[in-house]
Amino acid sequence: MAGKHSAGLLLYRGRGEDVEVLLGHMGGPFWAKKDAAAWSLPKGELDPDELPEKAARREFEEELGLPAPDGEYVSLGEVKQSGGKVVTAWAVEADLDPAAVVPGTFTMEWPPRSGRQQEFPEVDRVAWFPLADAREKLLKGQLPFLDRLLPLVSG
Repeated sequence: MAGKHSAGLLLYRGRGEDVEVLLGHMGGPFWAKKDAAAWSLPKGELDPDELPEKAARREFEEELGLPAPDGEYVSLGEVKQSGGKVVTAWAVEADLDPAAVVPGTFTMEWPPRSGRQQEFPEVDRVAWFPLADAREKLLKGQLPFLDRLLPLVSG
């Protein structure tokens, strides 16, 4: 597969004006002091030859420490983020208690060029946001997923 490809789930609850989406604040030192455009839907890279929906479910569990919810998965298609990564997403109506999240971790050299490896959470916070607030929080490259969710949740 050429280029990086990630897949994820956009959980939502409610209808019309009351709809909320679940987002995770990206973990690690780069994102620690950022809030606007520093949140993402739970997602991750596909393994070689892995189907995107299977990867989305696996990554949800790896990032949040909870099984992917049951329900009807509705494709939200793909977006290409500014760095070139393609993200495929599905919307699923579900409720989840952010306090139940036990995030997975990743390891990176920190501080840079120190030779020291440190472990950080994949996401350091998870929260429900009304769509208007989610537009401020979500990475710009993932905003089209909110627009594609609207027809599913209106009325």
